[in-house]
Formats: sequence, C-alpha cells, structure tokens
Amino acid sequence: MAVLHSVHEHDLPYARRERVNRWGLWLFLISESFMFAGLLAARFYLWGGTRPPLDQTLGLLLTSILLVSSFFMNRAEVAIAHDDRPEFLRSAMLTVVLGTAFLVGVVGWEWGLFLPDGPHLRPTDGAFGAVVYGLTGFHAFHVLTGVLAILAVWHLGRRGHFSARQHWGVEAVAVYWHFVDLVWVFFYPALYLIGQVVAAGH
Repeated sequence: MAVLHSVHEHDLPYARRERVNRWGLWLFLISESFMFAGLLAARFYLWGGTRPPLDQTLGLLLTSILLVSSFFMNRAEVAIAHDDRPEFLRSAMLTVVLGTAFLVGVVGWEWGLFLPDGPHLRPTDGAFGAVVYGLTGFHAFHVLTGVLAILAVWHLGRRGHFSARQHWGVEAVAVYWHFVDLVWVFFYPALYLIGQVVAAGH
C-alpha cells in the first residue's frame, strides 16, 4: 500500500500539470486562429474574386510536403507513446527535414531567393504582394518555430526523456505542428486556387 501511495503522490502533480498545459496550449491555438483568420479575411477583402499568377506546381508541392510531414509527426507521437524511441527519433527528424524543405520552397522559390531574376511577385506589388508575403511569411514563421520545437523534443528524446507515461512535450509539439499544417490547408486554395488570375501590375 505504501508503494501504491507513493506512486499516486508522484503521478498526481504530473497529471495536474498536463491538464493545465493542455488548456494553455488550446487557448494559445485559439488566439492564433484569430490571427490567421484575419489574414484570410484580408485576402478576400483585398483580392475579391481575383488572384495573382502564382506557380501552381510549387503550391501543390508545398502542400504535399506539409501533409506528409504531419503523417511523420503523428508517427513520432504514436511511437513515443509506445516507448519506441528509435522510431520516434526517426519520424521526428523526417518531420524536421520536410518542414525545412517547405521553408526552402517558400523563401527560395515563392519569394524568389533562388531565382536568377528574382521573384515574379514582390512585396511592393500592391495588394497582391502584401497578401502573398503576409500570409506566406506569417505561416513560414510558424513552421520555423515548429521545426525548432521538434528539434528540441528530438534532442531531449535522444537523451532519454519522454516515455509512454510521460510524453506531454511531444504531444504538445505534435498538436502545434498539425495546427500549422491545417492552417496551410486553408491558405493554399486561398492563394493558389480561388479567383480569376490577374497580372500583379493590373
């Protein structure tokens, strides 16, 4: 009985902290949702039924990369929940690689950093430029913070942290990553698919 009592005393504070942290995470994500929703509202207000001639292939590729990254992040979370540390480390690192590839695609090609003639659309190109750089930039920042958070839990996991019983840190990062990916599911059609194509200078 003494052992059971000791275990109970040890587990209760962690369970309480986890509940508080979970509430805090969801409140944070709700506040983030309002900001992303405001950006989407600005897109439809400023563009109406039009959109600039963005690279459709790039948009589809970026979306595919993020969707696949969510699969691996979920796989990492499930792995650590079953004490499969090697699979957790592999899947988390694959998520980091895919998230980094997304950032390279946005900054390197959509923003024109890797293009010899520079970007096809610049931030100064009126409403089109403001919306494209505003939405992709704000989202890319969240992807970057997600990549850094995954690297943090990956590093802790390598050092023996997290287990099937206590892996809230991994769960929190996974929820955040899925949220950021879900936001892009709305951004992708708003930027690349919806509206009649109009040249940025018109």
